[in-house]
Amino acid sequence: MEHPENAAEYKGLTVNEGVVNLPQVNPYATFRRKKRVLTAEDYVEGIRKGDRTMLGQAVTLVESNLPSDQLIAQRVIELCLPYAGNSTRVGITGVPGAGKSTFIEALGTELCHQGKQLAVLAIDPSSERSKGSILGDKTRMNELSVENNAFIRPSPSAGSLGGVARKTRETIVLCEAAGFDTILIETVGVGQSETAAHSMVDFFLLLQVTGTGDELQGIKRGIMEMADGIAINKCDGTNIERAQAARVSFKNALALFPPTESGWKPYAETCSSVEKTGIKEVWNMIEDYIRFTRANGYFDYKRTQQAKYWMYETINASLLNSFYQSPDLEPLIEQYEQRVLNNEISSFIAAGDLLKRYAEYKNK
Repeated sequence: MEHPENAAEYKGLTVNEGVVNLPQVNPYATFRRKKRVLTAEDYVEGIRKGDRTMLGQAVTLVESNLPSDQLIAQRVIELCLPYAGNSTRVGITGVPGAGKSTFIEALGTELCHQGKQLAVLAIDPSSERSKGSILGDKTRMNELSVENNAFIRPSPSAGSLGGVARKTRETIVLCEAAGFDTILIETVGVGQSETAAHSMVDFFLLLQVTGTGDELQGIKRGIMEMADGIAINKCDGTNIERAQAARVSFKNALALFPPTESGWKPYAETCSSVEKTGIKEVWNMIEDYIRFTRANGYFDYKRTQQAKYWMYETINASLLNSFYQSPDLEPLIEQYEQRVLNNEISSFIAAGDLLKRYAEYKNK
């Protein structure tokens, strides 16, 4: 339709005709492309190229409990296995407050300066109430986190034995395939974490502090026997003399233990994570142990024993999950639980009946 405002008498005034058919969608809008679904081969290719983002995503798949994620994760691990095994695995444990995170940062920084490719698997304890974790180890390791040679991966313990379990071992495989030649595993330091960590590392380091009373009090003999070496941390300031005295105490205690299977004689070193003193000596102890066990064949023997151990652990975990996830058993478990609580049946008979039902269910 003609606009009268466009007549000659209305100088300086113009009205556009407008658009006849307005677009239904904003032509200036940007659309997100659908994210490409990565295959196991894509993950492995990225890991082998040293892509940290791809490595982190692969670790997330390993930690996931979703069946679809687990299928991809297992395939990724299978493809990475030929490239794994070429690293030094060190487990670090100690009582809460021993300074594990600070020590790992000091040791890790030293290793990065030596040209090592370092992966740190820090296990953060999960809340029994909320099941959540702070995952603050990477935040505390300010200096190490900016090193180009370092990869820090905090993971929630999620109720596993002290936070180290099958998924941690699988993460080690991924890190080794990515080219990391040194892997440090920090345990929560409570519960049965020491046993789990010992079953997946080459060297097991016990971190201890002084000034807390009897230095040997609270250190269980089982942990001492598993330790391949002891590092007495916080040997600085007014604590130097006590740290040296503790070193003698640990030396005497270790001498009373029976010979180790590897033939190695564990000993103690003092260090200060804050002042960066004694860190090289601790690493020298670890390297001496690796050379010693490689020479007498124990290094390879221990690796094969660990692989066998985790095969059976995986079988046990799979059977446990299969039992509790059986749809036919879920209502029965609640019924038997209530009968046990009402003293109608013993715990042993209830367990036997449920296992019998489970066997029948699997044989259908």
